[in-house]
Amino acid sequence: MDNTLTDTALLNLIGERLAQLRLAKNLTQEQLAEQAGLGLRTLQRLELGQAATQLSGFIRVCRALGLAERFDLLLPAQAISPIAQLKLQSRQRKRATGRKSSAQPAGQWRWGKPA
Repeated sequence: MDNTLTDTALLNLIGERLAQLRLAKNLTQEQLAEQAGLGLRTLQRLELGQAATQLSGFIRVCRALGLAERFDLLLPAQAISPIAQLKLQSRQRKRATGRKSSAQPAGQWRWGKPA
């Protein structure tokens, strides 16, 4: 992110990074909207970069103060582990399950062929 991006491009990039962070935390849009005290449609618009004019005004103020380049610190790009990259094989994650992954209870999984 830098000062050469237009407001629209910056809004889109912020929205993409918000979505990446949400997916990294395995939250659905509904869950995040509820936690943030927002309507679902508001969150969807933020992730699409279609935020209200107040956010555009915020970006303009930050740009005027020379702070636009610091958005990288606020919303860093999510690094994907090499193992996850191999599993995805160029597929980008589109949805979150909203469930916490749970380990299988001991005794259900065994080495070798079932007896």
